[in-house]
Amino acid sequence: MYDNLGTQPGMPRAPTNGANLPPNPFGNSFYGAGSGLIRGGLGAYGEKILGSSSEYVQSNISRYFSDPQYYFQVNDQYVRNKLKVVLFPFLHRGHWTRITEPVGGRLSYKPPIYDINAPDLYIPFMAFGTYVVLSGLSLGLRGKFSPEALNWLFIKGLVGWFLQVALLKVSLLSLGSGEAPLLDIVAYAGYTFTGMCLAILGKIMWSYSYYFMMPWTCLCMGIFLVKTMKRVLFSEVRTYDSSRHHYLLLFIALAQFPLFIWLGNVTVNWLF
Repeated sequence: MYDNLGTQPGMPRAPTNGANLPPNPFGNSFYGAGSGLIRGGLGAYGEKILGSSSEYVQSNISRYFSDPQYYFQVNDQYVRNKLKVVLFPFLHRGHWTRITEPVGGRLSYKPPIYDINAPDLYIPFMAFGTYVVLSGLSLGLRGKFSPEALNWLFIKGLVGWFLQVALLKVSLLSLGSGEAPLLDIVAYAGYTFTGMCLAILGKIMWSYSYYFMMPWTCLCMGIFLVKTMKRVLFSEVRTYDSSRHHYLLLFIALAQFPLFIWLGNVTVNWLF
């Protein structure tokens, strides 16, 4: 009942807000300085975390995947010389190590156009496409061609490429090194189709030549991979075990024979 009486005369009125309070000469300055320090500290800490995280991601991407454009820096001379190395590795008289150059204060490998031992993806992709086309032509000459069969041959080639990559990657991991760029391994595994194209082409021209070309291409690919893995990829292995090293190289070479026989068996069913 007394709520609506208002302020009685002669009685002091309690302040309702801070407008009538005496100003604090230090409050605003302390608040501004504190908030500035907090914002500055958090900003610097955040930039440090984000900077270190981005550098870590970039270093790992460059370590494991490299730059895809690097693998397509080729010319006609490189392609010819590289095919000679892959198809006739025992005739290669030069070294098998890659050439380095200083870039940005650290050593980096020269691109394929300047180094015959550098991996590229141009030849593997072209060889893979040629393998699918020649396999389809082989089926067509036997009256078994169909679009579905061509699709299965494409899948069969991809599976074979993946198996070769897995073989090389597992070999590196078993020796305690998985730091080789993935695209390097994909490129080395893709050279498998250069020999396959030669074997299938020989089979199309003369069926009996297949029984000579297939063992030859298997042997050449085995020699190429052994020399490449030994001189290029295994250079990053931290621990060296001579017997284990040699057994793995021998296993890689021998594994080419069943892989080539499976890929070279051009049939409607991709599994066989």
